[in-house]
Amino acid sequence: MAAEIVNPRSDIVTDSDAGEFDPAFALHRGGKMAVQATVPIRDKDDLSLAYTPGVARVCTAIAEQPDLVNDYTWKSSVVAVVTDGTAVLGLGDIGPEASLPVMEGKAILFKQFGGVDAVPIALACTGVDEIIETVVRLAPSFGGVNLEDISAPRCFEIERRLQEQLDIPVFHDDQHGTAVVTLAALRNAARLTGRGLGELRGVISGAGAAGVAIAKFLLEAGLGDVAVADRKGIVSADRDDLTPVKRELAELTNKAGLTGSLESALAGADVFIGVSGGTVPEAAVASMAKDAFVFAMANPDPEVHPDVAHKYAAVVATGRSDFPNQINNVLAFPGIFAGALQVRASRITEGMKIAAADALAAVVGDDLAADYVIPSPFDPRVAPAVTAAVAAAARAEGVARR
Repeated sequence: MAAEIVNPRSDIVTDSDAGEFDPAFALHRGGKMAVQATVPIRDKDDLSLAYTPGVARVCTAIAEQPDLVNDYTWKSSVVAVVTDGTAVLGLGDIGPEASLPVMEGKAILFKQFGGVDAVPIALACTGVDEIIETVVRLAPSFGGVNLEDISAPRCFEIERRLQEQLDIPVFHDDQHGTAVVTLAALRNAARLTGRGLGELRGVISGAGAAGVAIAKFLLEAGLGDVAVADRKGIVSADRDDLTPVKRELAELTNKAGLTGSLESALAGADVFIGVSGGTVPEAAVASMAKDAFVFAMANPDPEVHPDVAHKYAAVVATGRSDFPNQINNVLAFPGIFAGALQVRASRITEGMKIAAADALAAVVGDDLAADYVIPSPFDPRVAPAVTAAVAAAARAEGVARR
């Protein structure tokens, strides 16, 4: 008899014999990952080398020369995937236990697409100081820290302070992974239509972790202008309800001085980037400039359905795998960490992220088309290209240690 798939929601407790088999529960039963030894222990001689007494000689050497930990342990090739469960996918604040399936998924994506080992760590705390202290204490075991699904605005301070205190890369993927892939797709969309980034004006829906990071990163890469909208409209300097993060954003963005709604800002805009959910009216999309780009990345429902976007836009991208041009973080973070770990980088710089985006865009090459401005995560060229570019940029920027 088939095993029951246990779930606390009674409406989806299923049993394959009852004709209600749910393959997601079947795949997740027992977890999606395990620890595997890289050396054999076949007899007492192997045991004496892998553990006592042989291990003592290695420990003593590391105590005398701490950098040897990178050569004689897994530290230099493993990443901690850390969350507090407060902003999980589209599910929100579901807590650390419920976040674990996502963190396990992230860990196996690191391995599958970048050859990087990763360990999911779900924390039973949400205070900024508590999270920072916990991660700092865990850091000696890891070569890098990938912050995942931590809600804004806390995520900004947590990442900044951790990078200040640690000498290993700290990377909040919800911010920077999304930004890297967005830039790669935008570069190719601009190339397809014969324009440069500096000629484009963008509008971003969403002033959370992804929206803030994308705005800053695109400007760093040379985008002409971008305005960011939250639930109350365009983030502009004349608003008196802005958080410190949004005040900084208002100073960096919106050179055109736009105020009012997202819809009004889209009039004449070249680029729409959606990272917030909600729905953008068709009339607002129709008001965008000729040969506009619509990157509607909310899951599972894009802010603009591709069928609507294609009526007006030259290039359409989403966050979904069942439409062309999927903006998917898995295109970025495995290779970024693989490159950083390869050279034992102390941090991930803006230059390394831009190098990752440029390498990702270059994979498309001469096959560039409206329905192909970003490669598939399953393209075997992606991770090696990003890895090599990030490693080279780390050396050029002086953060590599080998």
